[in-house]
Amino acid sequence: MIGESIWLDKALDLLFPPRCVACGRLGEWLCADCQRTIEIIPPPVCRFCALPLPAPGSSNSDACPRCQTRKQVLDGLVAYAFHNGPLRRAVHELKYSGLRSLARPLGRLMAERWPQLRPADQPFDVIVPVPLHRRRERERGYNQAALLARELGRRLQLPVVEHVLTRRRATSRQTDLDAAQRRANVQGAFSCRSDDLSRQAILLIDDVCTTGSTLEAAGSALKAAGAAAVWGYTLTRAH
Repeated sequence: MIGESIWLDKALDLLFPPRCVACGRLGEWLCADCQRTIEIIPPPVCRFCALPLPAPGSSNSDACPRCQTRKQVLDGLVAYAFHNGPLRRAVHELKYSGLRSLARPLGRLMAERWPQLRPADQPFDVIVPVPLHRRRERERGYNQAALLARELGRRLQLPVVEHVLTRRRATSRQTDLDAAQRRANVQGAFSCRSDDLSRQAILLIDDVCTTGSTLEAAGSALKAAGAAAVWGYTLTRAH
């Protein structure tokens, strides 16, 4: 199934040659010049929110002051880059314009950055994408997080497990909600349908992290099903 979708995307690229979603240049969905303008999140970053830590030497902790005061669900979170510039445009086109072929170059970027982001003390067993509710996935035609996860899994040679973690409740779009509303919106929205992920170290994939509420809600369901560890990895992170 995954192989068939890759060949379908390649066939569509031949019929309809890609243009850079950021500048319109013909040839690639995200051209090399625009890739060079991506704002990588500078290390060191907080282990739990993936945002830059205060000035080096100001603390011995790997967590920012805000995250030190909060109970954490995830064991950690990393992100490829900030949610701005060409990646902001790319994510929008992937989610809302049907450009599923974008998942391949975006997943490749995530895979190439992974050696610098991966936690040194945590090997992973499986990759799990954050699921959409079945109604929204039918409307969109695909789950963008699953497309990114498949490309990442293929390149990292890790199995991708779909349809075990499910979104059992349709939630309002998070875009216009504040942090407290986002947490309430997704609380209890996810469930694990079996114990297949019990005792597994899981890399949880999504396209964007804004407040972390969705990742935490999904991670909570995985932990309740017996997951040994859950780290989040997103393509972009809002400031």
